[in-house]
Amino acid sequence: MPAGPRILVSACLLGQPVRYDGSAKTLPHPLLQHWQHNGWVVSLCPEKAGGMPTPRPAAEIATGFSGGDVVAGHAQVHDTSGADVTTAFLDGAQAALALAQQEGCTFALLIDGSPSCGSLMIYDGSFSGHKQAGEGVTAALLRQNGITVFAPADIEKLAAFLPSF
Repeated sequence: MPAGPRILVSACLLGQPVRYDGSAKTLPHPLLQHWQHNGWVVSLCPEKAGGMPTPRPAAEIATGFSGGDVVAGHAQVHDTSGADVTTAFLDGAQAALALAQQEGCTFALLIDGSPSCGSLMIYDGSFSGHKQAGEGVTAALLRQNGITVFAPADIEKLAAFLPSF
């Protein structure tokens, strides 16, 4: 394992076309590039790790709930066809946690808005494009296990916990 901190990062932020629509959400930030260069980044897409294909139907956590509710068994994740994809989201979250623990990650930088990775906001479950405060399934499970999760908008806050350039 490389010396220095380890950061679990959503694969889509690193340019990998793993999002539900087959796209990436590349974050071309100098801090992220620096962390990659130093070997601190561990990449994973929880939805792919949970066995979901790319592309795949968009999914949202049930209206009024958040990722912690899914982890606790109190809410489900459904896709636009109405299929219950909760198990895949839980499996992906478990895979992310296992990888983070194996690699010694104490931080995660996850794409916001996602029903897996959202850490500040998620879609509200209505498939209408509206967001609400909340977290995705993976973000919730990581936090429950002591991993500090940041959204791309908070990359500077994450940087404050890491060695500087």
